[in-house]
Amino acid sequence: MRQIDIDPYENTPRDAVVTASDYHAGQHFPRHSHQRGQFALAASGVITLFTDAGNWVVPPQRAVWVPAGVPHEMQMSGPVTMLNTYIRPPAATALKLPARCQVFGVSELLRQLLLRAMNIPALYAEDSHDGHLMTLLLHEIAAMAPLSLNAPLPDEPRLAKACQRLLAQPSLEIGIDCMAREVNMSRRTFTRLFRQETGISFVEWRQQACLLAAVARLGEGEAITRVATDLGYSSPSAFSSVFRRVLGDAPSRYFPKQAV
Repeated sequence: MRQIDIDPYENTPRDAVVTASDYHAGQHFPRHSHQRGQFALAASGVITLFTDAGNWVVPPQRAVWVPAGVPHEMQMSGPVTMLNTYIRPPAATALKLPARCQVFGVSELLRQLLLRAMNIPALYAEDSHDGHLMTLLLHEIAAMAPLSLNAPLPDEPRLAKACQRLLAQPSLEIGIDCMAREVNMSRRTFTRLFRQETGISFVEWRQQACLLAAVARLGEGEAITRVATDLGYSSPSAFSSVFRRVLGDAPSRYFPKQAV
């Protein structure tokens, strides 16, 4: 696995270090991992995360948690400003951060703490004002609410290949019977095994896959109507309704400059 020096603070003897980086549209980080956990806020733009366990997408002003040692790739949609908090594994364990990747909401307090922490030296005095601020930042990260922006991949090889193909060209028009035929299973066997492997139904998974694609495409500047139509939604309002139910806001609030 390729080693990429995007965290120069791997061995800094502090529980957390915050950095900021700007990336151009379409920039891609090939497969790599960190010795620390990575809490990555998309201050602007959209980040898509790929791992062996599935795909995650991070809309603007949301964040993704990547535990230490998890191999992953990242793809930027639109120009991205990323605020990274690199957290030592013992601190992540003490905070009860998840052992798997997860997208989180980000409070206004956490945003302000991250902006302030960007200017704190990596070797801050732990008993100082800066040290207490970093401790508060870590506890605020641990308090964030998870968001359903993941399409988990099954381990079963036939299902995994079919899911990868659907992730490459997601559509609500691809039904259970079509998928069952593709993997040479009965409908009953397919639905049972799919839930067993992923923890959710195929219909839920398909919706997640389409939503991940939608967020990434909107981050690249595509119009809401075109994205909704391409993914098989009956109308832009139907797409917006699903988007709002999952993410708590209409796509126009996430992407205020987007054309309809």
